[in-house]
Amino acid sequence: MRTAMLGKTGLEVSRIGMGGIPLQRPSVEEAVRVVHRALDLGVTFFDTAAGYGESEERFGRALVGRRGSVIIATKSGRRTEEEAAAELERSLQRLKTDYLDIWQLHNVSNAETYDQVLGPGGAMAAARKALQAGKIRHIGLSSHNLDIAIEAVKSGLFETIQFPFNYVTREPADTLIPLAAERDVGFIGMKPFAGGMLGRADLSIKYVLQFDSVIPDPGIETVEEIEEIVGLVEDGDWILSPAELEEIEARRSELGTQFCRQCGYCQPCPQEIRISMAMITEAMWKLWPREIFMEWMGGVIETARTCLKCGECESRCPYELPIRERIGESIAFFDRVAAEG
Repeated sequence: MRTAMLGKTGLEVSRIGMGGIPLQRPSVEEAVRVVHRALDLGVTFFDTAAGYGESEERFGRALVGRRGSVIIATKSGRRTEEEAAAELERSLQRLKTDYLDIWQLHNVSNAETYDQVLGPGGAMAAARKALQAGKIRHIGLSSHNLDIAIEAVKSGLFETIQFPFNYVTREPADTLIPLAAERDVGFIGMKPFAGGMLGRADLSIKYVLQFDSVIPDPGIETVEEIEEIVGLVEDGDWILSPAELEEIEARRSELGTQFCRQCGYCQPCPQEIRISMAMITEAMWKLWPREIFMEWMGGVIETARTCLKCGECESRCPYELPIRERIGESIAFFDRVAAEG
């Protein structure tokens, strides 16, 4: 397995990581088998989050006896020092380890949240104390908002940044990726398959691998998936052919008016609808177990039903997405899933 340095952390990681959202879907035994196969193939970087259902527990079970040879990253979506510190302790227990290589403040995607986690009594205070206590080795941040991610990299407070990057969400290539490389901040490329919207690994993974400072972090559910992806990494021929580039552009054009980048610029909504979440209902169905999907998305969809169709969100969307139409489609999709039982 090829390796790369993750910015100034000094951590040498496999050229491809393994994300933990889809690991909830198979049985526990199968999930452990998938992680073991990844280990056998040379994957050393495993990324999950406290909010990913049973993902941490499954990684913890699979990595018993292998802790010294792997890099474990997880995330906390808690915003206060007290809540984040408590969640960190739970993550350590679930992952069966006494330290984390990287602990990331999770989904910090608007200015209010950014100020909260960095302010007095915010989650960053918990991270600093955990760093001093040796419970974590490095502090990172994940975001879906390009402006926030850029500010985080410039701040010098974080050693890694995790941000969506794929051949549809190309915007980080212009600003965020070069800035992170300049500041020696490790760039973890989440959603190389655009949350399940992009199917072909040969296109999706090869595109991201062309950026030397980016460590792709695809969510893995099956042995076959990790074998295919590692095969692409080991092949080393990541240059996209003219035919592949043509296929990418065709797929980008197809998704252009459909694909939500989760940037959050459409907010706030006067009805307090979580627009970004409502826009990816079908993608969430592909990633999450049914019971978690119904629980998480149920509240989002119920609020979405109050949409006034005022159009404020569409006036703010930098990608000119038909948000009102897409919210209606998401409600209809959720109702079909619920009716199927």
